[in-house]
Amino acid sequence: MWSKIISYIPSWSTLFQAGLALIIPLGIYYINTSIYSFVGSKGAKSKHSSDRPLSDEHNEGHADQQHEPRSKITGNYDSDLKSIRESIGGNSDVHFREFVVKKFHVRSVLVFIEGMQDEELMNKQVLQVLMFEGQQDQQEQPESISNSYIKDSLMPLTQISEVADMEKLHEFILLGHTALLIEGMKEALLVGSPNGAIRSVNEPTSEALLRGPRIGFTEVLSENTSMLRRQGLNKSLEMKKFQVGSRIKKDLVVAYIKDIVNPDLLEEVNRRISKIDMDFLAESGYVEQLIEDNYLSPFQQAHNTERPDRVINALLEGRIAILLDGTPFALIVPVTFSMLLQSPEDYYERWIPGTLLRLLRFCGAFIALMGPALYISFISFHPGLIPTKLVISIIETRQGVPFPSVIEVMILEISIEILREAGIRLPKPIGPAMGIVGGLVIGDAAVNAGIVSPFLVIVVAVTAISSFSIPTYSAGITLRLLRFVGMLFAAILGMLGTILFFLLICIHLTKLKSFGVPYVTPFSPMRLSDWKDMYIRAPISLMKRRPIMMKTQQKKRRS
Repeated sequence: MWSKIISYIPSWSTLFQAGLALIIPLGIYYINTSIYSFVGSKGAKSKHSSDRPLSDEHNEGHADQQHEPRSKITGNYDSDLKSIRESIGGNSDVHFREFVVKKFHVRSVLVFIEGMQDEELMNKQVLQVLMFEGQQDQQEQPESISNSYIKDSLMPLTQISEVADMEKLHEFILLGHTALLIEGMKEALLVGSPNGAIRSVNEPTSEALLRGPRIGFTEVLSENTSMLRRQGLNKSLEMKKFQVGSRIKKDLVVAYIKDIVNPDLLEEVNRRISKIDMDFLAESGYVEQLIEDNYLSPFQQAHNTERPDRVINALLEGRIAILLDGTPFALIVPVTFSMLLQSPEDYYERWIPGTLLRLLRFCGAFIALMGPALYISFISFHPGLIPTKLVISIIETRQGVPFPSVIEVMILEISIEILREAGIRLPKPIGPAMGIVGGLVIGDAAVNAGIVSPFLVIVVAVTAISSFSIPTYSAGITLRLLRFVGMLFAAILGMLGTILFFLLICIHLTKLKSFGVPYVTPFSPMRLSDWKDMYIRAPISLMKRRPIMMKTQQKKRRS
């Protein structure tokens, strides 16, 4: 009897695997909880301790400004010019063009940054007008020069403004504005607008389409906002400008459609942007990392794009776009997982091919994430789940391979990732050729040397090609990273580890939110009406409502 009872007791290896299956998720859960509690308490303490000092400093700053007024432009030409030279004149790219206003016999100077102004405009509309009496045919001219006379009667410029504060004048000059200082006037004039060399509008390189607009954002914020305006007339399209960066200031624009966007979402985005405190924001990726909900998550919580048409479509769904000066990548918030696998071309083609392409991307994403882990699980732990003829074929190809399957997969996957990175960093004429030739040479040499099996080369190649099908490059990086984690789970626990890894990913995605919107909606929470634009792309005639998850003011797409 005892022998029969003992026969039902699992082996030590099975008990060990079961123990690991229990310990690993519990350990991950407690580590994650501990990190969040530590970061949350630390942030709360720093916030509590910094509230009063910040407010005190703020009040002290206002008090200082009240007791010590900022320097003003005096109207004394020599004194004001000396102040400008002492403050910013030491920069080699700051130029001073002094001249005399002929009609009024007063001295003047143009102060500008080299390469950041329209020289032809300055020569024709400023210097020529002031040095050669301006409008000769005007019958009534004042006896003394004034700002109002210059703006209203002399200079035919669309952008001209006054500055009375000397420190503000220095800031505007360093930002690329051209300043006009005239003797006897207590305000300087900012004429024109910064106009440096810019890149021409080209097709987006990171989001290439066969059918669709061939236009992408540039590094100039005003150009990008004008591209959004040129998509079509919309009186409700509003853009709110912020200045970000404590040392090097840059302009940031939040774009939204006023009568569609959820006011609570807009308020939350504005609040997070206003709290950004950093010396310099070089790219929109800085903004993305500073305003995201969960910085410990490997999944992106803001969608970056170079395409104006994609931004407009997102705004019409109730989302918000964030554009930063100096980068062609705009951010779209909030984002869901299904958005990362959608392409604008899905909507430009008819719904049947668009749905097929989208389903292929979902399949490609699953293969890119789980392909190597499934291979390790089947080969090392569960070969009985594979058809017999295929198992025999795989065993024959693995004859003479000295490494276990996990090491074998690691060698090829790391080699592919290095080749992919090298192909991106190399010059364009060399990069694609090097990636193709390098992959062929390394794969063939590894098989001939007996390091890896030919079947594994096929698995890794299919996995790499599947990862290329993901339209968003950042999402592809995330799946490539998690692929290695899945391989480790499979190497320890086999198919049980692979399933556990997939469940942990699903649990994390279910808990993750982007600006309050669940990351895997409309799958969880279940909203069947939004499934028309998830796995399938329903006919446009049936997509009459905006996504419920966005809680927009106007639910219907049509008036």
